[in-house]
Amino acid sequence: MTKRCAVLALAVVLLVSGCSAGAGAELVTVLGPWTGDEQTAFLRVLDGFTRETGIQTSYQGTRAQNQVLRGDLQQGTPPDVAVLSDPAELVGYVRSRQLKPLDDVLGAEAAKAYSAQWLNLQQLGTDVVYTVVVKADLKSIVWYDPDRFRDDPPATWDELVAVSRRLSAAGQTPWCLGMGAPPNSGFPGTDWLEDILLHQAPDKYRHWAAGEVAWTDSAVRDAWQSWGTLVLAPGAVRGGSTAALLTSFADAGRALFADPPGCLLEHLGSFAIGDYLTVRRPAGPPVPGRDFRFFPFPSAGKPVRSEVSADLAGMFHDTPATRRLMVYLAGEAGQRIWPSGGTTFSVHQGLVGQDVYRSDVTRGIATTLAKGTDLCFDASDLMPSAMTSAFYQAVLEYLAHPDRLDNLLGELEQVRRGIDQDQWLDLPC
Repeated sequence: MTKRCAVLALAVVLLVSGCSAGAGAELVTVLGPWTGDEQTAFLRVLDGFTRETGIQTSYQGTRAQNQVLRGDLQQGTPPDVAVLSDPAELVGYVRSRQLKPLDDVLGAEAAKAYSAQWLNLQQLGTDVVYTVVVKADLKSIVWYDPDRFRDDPPATWDELVAVSRRLSAAGQTPWCLGMGAPPNSGFPGTDWLEDILLHQAPDKYRHWAAGEVAWTDSAVRDAWQSWGTLVLAPGAVRGGSTAALLTSFADAGRALFADPPGCLLEHLGSFAIGDYLTVRRPAGPPVPGRDFRFFPFPSAGKPVRSEVSADLAGMFHDTPATRRLMVYLAGEAGQRIWPSGGTTFSVHQGLVGQDVYRSDVTRGIATTLAKGTDLCFDASDLMPSAMTSAFYQAVLEYLAHPDRLDNLLGELEQVRRGIDQDQWLDLPC
């Protein structure tokens, strides 16, 4: 054997022995929706788990996590843990017994850390805990720069419309709006419609989200028309509805901080903070409380309800290592890491009042999420995937062709009627 061959043979032996030495190491695979800066932040949570337990993790981030998970399950190679934002998708995996129960994993103490409404969500309409809320968002809010929008916050829908018209008449653009969010483009519009229906007809909201109210119902149609009255008015949206269709939801709100501002108000969930903080200005990035604040979505009465959403972690392989990760994600130590960046919110009640949230803006959101009692989950996230996809598409078509509203609602109703009732999820609100 030549010297070169001997060196090559030794390298192969070392490589094989190295792989064998690590073959028995514990590893938990995680699929989630976060990429970019959000992925970096979530990896800090997983790194904290590894430091505490010695168990390694492997994370795959994709905006198409539902589709990836379905494919993995069909091939028999699901991740150990998957994080999804739509409970309806997870309910299907409960029924197929692919999602593992967590009651004997988390124990009674973990359940006490969450309010009754969040516990109901984590049970997915059953009496067994199947998920952990990794992070949550408050959606019933409107963002503004207090130096540029100095009106008193509108308390009713009519006041909101009046403010929007006054700004337009004064040559200012009221609304930032972007629909782009592949593969879920249109979701910012569904958030608008859900908020309007929730606050105009709260008793119908839950039944509509559960598939028990027709899309042609007058209350649902009124919500669409109300939104159109606001955002389809001339000068109401930066660039008009065409620009809204072409603009990413993550970019639309940047115009709040332009000089002069491109728009003065944005209806978007608390996750918008992460995009606001990346805006580059000569004076530095915007500061919560000083450069941007929010007011609650105008309500038709009391109690004042708030729409929320969440990312839910479910366990698809029941192993000791995976169980330890689920306990960590549900516990105070794991929940504390991510919010420290100021852009993510936990619903763990133990973190309220601690030095986790550094501004009155983030503290207000966190308190509402963890302690709130009138929280209603995002309706489109509760709906079966076929209904949700049709809802997203209808929003885009409505902005392009508002005169087709009756046809669009009729088409949505046909989709609803084609879905078996046992595929819908009914959660208290």
